[in-house]
Amino acid sequence: MIPENDLFKLWHSVDVRFKDIDIGGHAHHSVVLVYFEEARARYWKEIMGGGGPEDVDFILAEARIRYHARIFYPLTLRVGVRVSKIGKKHLVMDYLAVDQDDEPVASGETTLVMFDYESRKAKLLLADTAAAIRAHEGAVLS
Repeated sequence: MIPENDLFKLWHSVDVRFKDIDIGGHAHHSVVLVYFEEARARYWKEIMGGGGPEDVDFILAEARIRYHARIFYPLTLRVGVRVSKIGKKHLVMDYLAVDQDDEPVASGETTLVMFDYESRKAKLLLADTAAAIRAHEGAVLS
């Protein structure tokens, strides 16, 4: 299932780089996760006010990617990113990458577990973090 474009309030442009292309002439399957990561970093910076490595207080627990079309060089993709679920200790983020014609080329989701790097244990999602996400996402958040 491809998420609807209008569910995403934040979009991030990503240039497909020459180095992203594999022997098949399209972007290697692994780079789509990097495109999602770039969009997630922008989301974290704009919505949460963080942006540097010292601001990361989560780990990536799961990633799913669905490929809808081949991604070629040179191309600028727009990647929509949103939080679709907030748990006690985790977030689920959705992604949609579209081409210049707004046609989906990839979609996916990641589960981020809030993490205390000192104690090496999962931690509760901060109330301020949840509030900032809810304020941005509004009613579409589950």
